[in-house]
Amino acid sequence: MATDLQTSPRTRHVLPPVPWRDPHTVSPEKLLDYIHVLEQACVENPDSADFRTCLGMAYAMNYDAYKSMDALEAACQINPNSFWARFKYAELHYRLRALPKSEEEMLRALELATNSFEVALSRKQLLEIRRLMREGTVKPALTRSLAVPALVLAVMSVTVCLMAAMR
Repeated sequence: MATDLQTSPRTRHVLPPVPWRDPHTVSPEKLLDYIHVLEQACVENPDSADFRTCLGMAYAMNYDAYKSMDALEAACQINPNSFWARFKYAELHYRLRALPKSEEEMLRALELATNSFEVALSRKQLLEIRRLMREGTVKPALTRSLAVPALVLAVMSVTVCLMAAMR
């Protein structure tokens, strides 16, 4: 597995190759292998926000939102100034449709951005978060009275009870 690893210039730790460049091409078995490697790396390097961020992303790809949230929260606690940890934490909230928390975290990520790419990425995501907050999800408009459906339900319930009592 040593041939599959790359060195991160920021942390000088060994990071596994990034499987999420195209998540649809990563098999579930390969993803579980990455998760195990990242879990071990987090145990060996408990002060690495980069490993925790990668682990959170891998958990999210594996549809494990709770573990992803825990890993990304830990990454943000380990290094509160990590743009990518904060960005991915905000993105997870966005995907879970916790939009106010997502906006709050994305604003923090925007403050931590150190180059134009990170600024552009954060702004684009903020636009999408705010659009969804403004437009919201489709909610039914309760413009009609519910009296008729309630009356029908009551009549049907009484009829069923009477039929059961007659038997």
